[in-house]
Amino acid sequence: MISLENLTYLISGVCLGVILCAVMAKAGSFFFSKKMKALSNEALFENSARFMELADRYFSSYVREARKDFDIKGNEIIKTVDPVRQILDKYETRLTLMEKEREKAYGSITEKLLEMGRTQNHLSVETGNLVKALRVPHVRGRWGEMTLKRVAELAGMSEYCDFEEQLASGGGKGSVRPDMVITLPGRRRIIVDAKVPLMAYLDALEARDEKEKQDRMKDHGRQVMMHISNLSSKNYFLEITPSPEFVVLFIPGENFFSAALTVYPDLIEKGMEKGVILATPTTLIALLKAVSYSWKQEKSHENAEEIRNLGAELFSRLCTMTDNINQLGKDIEKCVAGYNRTIGAMETRVMSAAGKLGNLKVSEKTIEGLHPIDYSKTKTREFNKRYDNGE
Repeated sequence: MISLENLTYLISGVCLGVILCAVMAKAGSFFFSKKMKALSNEALFENSARFMELADRYFSSYVREARKDFDIKGNEIIKTVDPVRQILDKYETRLTLMEKEREKAYGSITEKLLEMGRTQNHLSVETGNLVKALRVPHVRGRWGEMTLKRVAELAGMSEYCDFEEQLASGGGKGSVRPDMVITLPGRRRIIVDAKVPLMAYLDALEARDEKEKQDRMKDHGRQVMMHISNLSSKNYFLEITPSPEFVVLFIPGENFFSAALTVYPDLIEKGMEKGVILATPTTLIALLKAVSYSWKQEKSHENAEEIRNLGAELFSRLCTMTDNINQLGKDIEKCVAGYNRTIGAMETRVMSAAGKLGNLKVSEKTIEGLHPIDYSKTKTREFNKRYDNGE
């Protein structure tokens, strides 16, 4: 039997052999891999060099062909893109110019806005001053009269129509005092009143809130309606005659009229029913223009009548002058006849004796013969006929 010691030696030998085999295998594998790696590196280097040589050869050829083709394509692209480039250059130039113009315009707009702001502030101040001034009754009345007069002047009424401001008619309590009376052709007249109430409207401009403003505007509409009724009750057309059966109520601003019209949309119809025509500066100018045209027509009619009278007078004078000329012709005819008779008598009684004296050579001078005037009615008629025909 194998002893324990021998078994131990046997196992130890086997283990040692296994370890040696493993070490030798590891060492062989290391040297083999190193050798293979060296061979691989050498083969890779040779293949890489050959590949690079081939690649360089083919790539250089490809690059030359590609460059040549690129140059051709580039020229074609330039030819194609050049018009676009020119358009873009023009667009850029135009865009630059537009930008400068925009900056200039923006600066101008900014300046205008600033100026508008200053003007608005100034206008607000002036409006406030105007509102304060219009609250004074005599100032408000004078302003209305000046506006009315200016409208009449703009319409040309100062030349073609007489208008009388603050013309009073009647006496005592029944007297009426229109602000303007426009004279029409035929001595007719149109009555204009400008005493429209404006206090409620001025109060509305200074209202603290929208409700108060609306209330004051309603008061303004009611005051205008009440003034229409008062004008209707005065019967201006009965006091100032002859005149149409209506009165023109002049409202010195479109804003005053539109505010009242907002409260009473039928304000115009109500006024017409009461014989009161509402007129703003615009509509009154149109009315006065129509009156001015009537005056022009009247002037034209008067001129035509004067021309007719002058024509009749000229014709009468021509008739008288023609009679005088005919009488002068008859007198000339008588004068010529007397002249011819005198020549005949002189020829028969004087010239014969004078001829005998000439034969005696009493003087170196000779007596020329006398010639009668040939006055023929036939020639005169022929001359008159040619004169009448314009020859």
